[in-house]
Amino acid sequence: MSFKISPFAVLLVFLLFSFSCSGSADSFSSDKEIKLLVVHAGSLSIPFKEISKEFMKACPEVEVMLESYGSRTAARQVSDLKREVDVLASADSDVIRKLLYPEYADFCIDFTTNEMVLVYTNKSLFKEEINMSNWFDILLKDGVEFGHSDPNSDPCGYRAVLTMKLAEKYYGKKSLYELFRANTKKKNIRPKEVDLLAMIETGELDYLFIYRSVAEQHRLKYVVLPPEVNLVSNDLAGFYSEVSIDITGKRPGELIRKKGAPMVYGITIPKSVKNIKWAIKFIDFILSDTGREIMKANGQPVLTSPVADNPGSVPEDLRRNL
Repeated sequence: MSFKISPFAVLLVFLLFSFSCSGSADSFSSDKEIKLLVVHAGSLSIPFKEISKEFMKACPEVEVMLESYGSRTAARQVSDLKREVDVLASADSDVIRKLLYPEYADFCIDFTTNEMVLVYTNKSLFKEEINMSNWFDILLKDGVEFGHSDPNSDPCGYRAVLTMKLAEKYYGKKSLYELFRANTKKKNIRPKEVDLLAMIETGELDYLFIYRSVAEQHRLKYVVLPPEVNLVSNDLAGFYSEVSIDITGKRPGELIRKKGAPMVYGITIPKSVKNIKWAIKFIDFILSDTGREIMKANGQPVLTSPVADNPGSVPEDLRRNL
């Protein structure tokens, strides 16, 4: 997929956005090195890097500092480590609602989506045989190594588990999930999905459950999974909800039951925000036509219209995007 904008359009967007960033003398600091801390899901690393680059061109006063984690670990940068995070973007908007509400955040904007796939390389065993109809059998063959991220750190991890459980129901294979679990080695479960990319690319792993956007960004081969399994379809929300996984909650020893659901990413401004006006402008840029095109160009589908809960808590300048 390619992303092209005419030079005139780029100039127009730049001029308009530069004007909106300039503000008035009493609205923004004259400091040219304002640092905006954006903590985000690992799967957003590539599109957010491009978005930040364009944002800083338009707003040279700001340095955007990006930090990627598994989304649950990202949320704990705010709740547990008490860091002054300006913008937080999660691969599952539920992470924001379950781990940060109401003490650390009071709104969440759903803005993009994704789907689960199974990636592989030319080094993968049985790469010539695997397809949508037999992938579960291939994973269970002798010598095959497959992995996924940690469900307690990263939504991609618990979505991988939900995908395996849905496969058991969809294909009618009794005890399939227990076989998957028995054949998943501990060394092949890492804190976030992008941590496993080096393992798949070097051949340590044959197959990896990961988001389609990440597979496309890294030009990896992948098996497309049926909609009944890949957590992409709103029409199948009821079917997805028939499976669940227990993951760690806010406090030690607490568990949260996470049901299967269509994938939705969320973004918020934590109450720990240090640069509120710039945080608003950064999210506004993500939700703008330019930001949305960058997301789509990187294989990250966007919602037709962003949706927010607690709209009264959403900063006024962001409400026009909803």
